[in-house]
Amino acid sequence: MLKNVETPLPWFKALADETRLRLIRILGRHELSVGEIVAALGMGQSRISRHLGILVGCGLLASRRDGAWTFYSLAGGGPQKDFLTALAPWLAVAGPEADLAAVDAVLRERRQETRRFFNAIAPDWARLRREVLGPVDPAALVREVMPGRVSLAADLGCGPGEMLPVLAERAATVIGVDSSPSMLSLAERRTAGLPVGMRMGELEHLPMADGEADFAVICLTLHHLPDPAAALAEARRVLAPKGRLAVIDFTPHGDEAMRRRFGDRWLGFSREKFAAWFARAGFDLEAYSEHPANKGLVVARLVARPLQNTSAKGDEHERETA
Repeated sequence: MLKNVETPLPWFKALADETRLRLIRILGRHELSVGEIVAALGMGQSRISRHLGILVGCGLLASRRDGAWTFYSLAGGGPQKDFLTALAPWLAVAGPEADLAAVDAVLRERRQETRRFFNAIAPDWARLRREVLGPVDPAALVREVMPGRVSLAADLGCGPGEMLPVLAERAATVIGVDSSPSMLSLAERRTAGLPVGMRMGELEHLPMADGEADFAVICLTLHHLPDPAAALAEARRVLAPKGRLAVIDFTPHGDEAMRRRFGDRWLGFSREKFAAWFARAGFDLEAYSEHPANKGLVVARLVARPLQNTSAKGDEHERETA
């Protein structure tokens, strides 16, 4: 039931247009940038921007600035969310099926671009990372929070495998997961002779069984992903009930050069954003610390445990804006 609403007329007016209905439909499934929406719907940017402005203006859409980019998603709360929820059965068919297929194609291309970027940069990745991190040592940050001995540890988004030998110090078996063949090849060479296995896959769809890992790390990887919340939900799925997850990533910053040099999609995350994502994925955030790096950047380390008697919502997780 809608409360404290004088009239829903602006919302109905906003939806009385085919293009805006199509926008509501696709943004109900994915948070997208203007460029991605333009590519999916095949319309001019000025036309798309005008319709997005109308939907944001009446509160049906939320916009999120991340550096020079702006992302759009459905309203995350309030009477507008209730309104859209009430109309959900009709909004689900408010556009051609080709729209959804086009968005899926855009997202696949986005992942492929990331994979191509990391395949190309793999040989220089360790040097570039050290250049940015400076005094921050991810290995030390992980050692401080990793249990004394575990059966299986996983590095989710392992890159060239710098963290894998660290995990092997205390784990009987270690799994490294990455979507880049070049990165996995480097990781395999780095860990020759160690009890480490490699698996190719996306963090949003991990090639691991439910509850397989006792300890998992996601180190400086989430800011490359289109949907970090989905990756955290998957991490929750593959962690044992008494497992622990360590996440290392940047706090919010405005260095646009990081997109060009490192393929970053997000310019860091706030503690509040992480807390919301962890809660939805079924984690209890038990520790948070910040560590100054180079170029004015700050690295955050978060440690979380699975909440008992809960499960990650996976693809059903709600999106919210910063």
